[in-house]
Amino acid sequence: MSVWKRIALALNALLDGESLTEALTKLSTQPERTVAFTISVIALGAKLAKADGQVTRDEVAAFRRIFTIPPGEEQQAARVFDLARTDVAGFDAYARQIARMFRDRPEMLVDVMDGLLAIAVADGEFHPQEDQFLSEVNRIFGLSDQDFRRIKARHLPDVTDPYMVLGIEPEASLAELRRHWRQLVRDLHPDRMIGRGAPIEAQRMAEQRLAAINDAYDIIRQEREAAELAGAVYR
Repeated sequence: MSVWKRIALALNALLDGESLTEALTKLSTQPERTVAFTISVIALGAKLAKADGQVTRDEVAAFRRIFTIPPGEEQQAARVFDLARTDVAGFDAYARQIARMFRDRPEMLVDVMDGLLAIAVADGEFHPQEDQFLSEVNRIFGLSDQDFRRIKARHLPDVTDPYMVLGIEPEASLAELRRHWRQLVRDLHPDRMIGRGAPIEAQRMAEQRLAAINDAYDIIRQEREAAELAGAVYR
């Protein structure tokens, strides 16, 4: 039985009234941490996509960029997504499941939030109900309001601040900026993600985060280089 069929089995169990914990035991033939993470993020993503009242093709496409669906499993994966959109359980139950799995690894929770924001804005807008949904997920994850603002800055053009994306003050020197950026790149490198046991879905979310971080660094570097040419001095 494929992993997607096992996940569908667990979601069907939720429809039949079992608890989230009981349903996840049906996946025990797979590494529970990875599969439990997968089903929880699928459910969060599906419920988020419906938070503004409808699920668009763009949101589904964003979801598929995070989850690699092998040939022949498309129909089963679509069933999983459709099941997750129903009221099988509140989204907060899935958020708490992920928070418990990674309570000692907050960087993983940031990666999940990144992936959810990518789904939320895939249709070209960020609906207030999506903002409310993700604010509650952020609270359950135990992340700060500053963390949430920083994550949104990586995805929302109207609030983008390259310094906020990087998590560094504008007063930082170019040398400090470079050191900080290099550390972020090291932390998000695929080898390091694999080394800390990150599920493949979390690795894909980290790839999106890394792209935004590199873009922010390039923007600041180019702005400062231009300022230097104009006669400004940076330590």
